[in-house]
Amino acid sequence: MNNTYQELVKQTFNFPQEGFQVTDGYLEFNGLDIKGLIDKYGTPMKLTYLPKIGMQIKKAKKMFAAAFKKHKYQGQYHYCYCTKSSHFSFIVEEALKHEIHLETSYAYDIEIIKKLYAKKKVNKDTYIICNGYKQKPYTQRIANLLNTGFKNVIPVLDNKDELQQYKKAVKVPFKLGIRVAAEEEPNFPFYTSRLGFRPRDILEFYVDKIEGNEDRFQLKMLHIFLNKGIKDDIYYWSELNKVINLYCQLKKICPELDSINIGGGFPIKHSLGFDYDYQFMINEIVRNIKTTCKRNNVPMPDIFTEFGSYTVGESMAHIYSVIGQKMQNDREIWYMIDSSFITTLPDTWGIGERFLMLPINKWEEEYQRVVLGGITCDSHDYYDSEEHINEVFLPKITNGEPLYVGFFHTGAYQDQISGYGGIKHCLIPSPKHIIVGHDKNGKLVDWLYAKEQTAQSMLKILGYM
Repeated sequence: MNNTYQELVKQTFNFPQEGFQVTDGYLEFNGLDIKGLIDKYGTPMKLTYLPKIGMQIKKAKKMFAAAFKKHKYQGQYHYCYCTKSSHFSFIVEEALKHEIHLETSYAYDIEIIKKLYAKKKVNKDTYIICNGYKQKPYTQRIANLLNTGFKNVIPVLDNKDELQQYKKAVKVPFKLGIRVAAEEEPNFPFYTSRLGFRPRDILEFYVDKIEGNEDRFQLKMLHIFLNKGIKDDIYYWSELNKVINLYCQLKKICPELDSINIGGGFPIKHSLGFDYDYQFMINEIVRNIKTTCKRNNVPMPDIFTEFGSYTVGESMAHIYSVIGQKMQNDREIWYMIDSSFITTLPDTWGIGERFLMLPINKWEEEYQRVVLGGITCDSHDYYDSEEHINEVFLPKITNGEPLYVGFFHTGAYQDQISGYGGIKHCLIPSPKHIIVGHDKNGKLVDWLYAKEQTAQSMLKILGYM
């Protein structure tokens, strides 16, 4: 019996497959010679393959076009990139090459929009969907974009008080969206998302606060986002249909309403056994919207999506060297890597995320069950299971070159959550830091140690300045 790692993979999955193949004993990622890059740059290494971003966008657009054709759908499709997945300039600018729109979640995002406009990467017709619970610096920046001619900036109201801020600050007619608060999965510790309006409040809010003001602002979009993503189960279809039915109710009294934003949530491949029928799900989403609209005798809405992980996730890999092996008891073999999971792949530690993990070399060696350990002194800095199995198998370490291990499709959120270079999730700034202590006379005093982080400091890290 041949117990090589390569045979294990071939017996378990269809291999090679898109994006992954072994050539001359070394794994290639989208045709890239990873070993050559290791020899040139060393490990640990983050690798971003920009062409994958365009491939993902084109694939989604093609599938929505096919669904629209199949169902004779009469609306339009708009692809938005969810910037909080990765704000880096080289990511956003690559995505914008493919005629897409953008979604924002915090005030500093608007500074990125301004930089992109100055570089002629976006124009004043680009849709900018502004989500999130908005403080004054965010609403002021949104108002500034609207007042300077960005006619397709759509602030998506998250609560009833938000509209008042735009009424005061925006001097031109503008469009609005409303986020519908979704029910969470049964295993969540709370029942309803903290974001958005309760569905039963939206009709009343429209009649009381929006209707009759069409010369100043118009409700154009209903927005929903489900934390668990777009999945073929009762929960997803139930929540989606609630929004479609609400759209039909509103459309009968609000002729300006013309769009449903189904948010993000397309999954990406975290295992060689990944099996997700994107075209089926898109067909069913389009069919559900059309069927409900025809039943209610209302026009079909434009469909917006905000794909973040789907856009950028599969473009990145993290490559590590195994720098040592430790046998700590009769059953556990530790492979120590030259980095830390907590600091470079924080989702593995924070939410138990599993990425597609494969060795770069030694595919012809025998395999064994191992636990991967990071080099921090934290007991949680480890990786011990894959998405398809509650174990990790890797080639045995032999003489010669080190074993190199790759974690693939890591391009969404990991840099922001780990605080790479000083950036933060959603670009939320580090708070000001106040120190309180005794002076030389023993009197208690306070002083400012650090100011609140600025948009400019983050934009410099992200490559916009």
